[in-house]
Amino acid sequence: MAYRGKYYPSFPRKYKGDPTSVTYRSLWERKFMLYCDDNPSILKWSSEEIVIPYRSPIDKKVHRYFPDFWIQVLNNKGIKEGILIEVKPKAQTQPPKGGPPKDARKRRRYISEVKTWGVNEAKWKAATAYCGRRNWTFKILTEKDLTKY
Repeated sequence: MAYRGKYYPSFPRKYKGDPTSVTYRSLWERKFMLYCDDNPSILKWSSEEIVIPYRSPIDKKVHRYFPDFWIQVLNNKGIKEGILIEVKPKAQTQPPKGGPPKDARKRRRYISEVKTWGVNEAKWKAATAYCGRRNWTFKILTEKDLTKY
């Protein structure tokens, strides 16, 4: 079941963008928004405010990728550091296992998973390059990571 809603930052001055139009698309994203908003170590944050072009391996066209979060923190050397973050279920962060099953319904699902993986991988390569040009870090957080927050 997908959860979606509006988030209203408690500290709107920390939010880089329009704090009245922040949307979460999962409870994991909402949990990370609460973490960003309440954590004094996070100086600034935004959600889906950055656009990164990437080429899809499916249709070979250029599409736009909106990473889930950008945060700015003060690292242990006292330097401001940018981190781009994608929140994904762990299952979508790895290529599908095995090959196409013989059962038609399972085969369709497998093909869909392969396409999703290919598109995600293209997005993440583009995000890594984007971050490299800005001296930022790109991270993918899963439900396992978010249980720590």
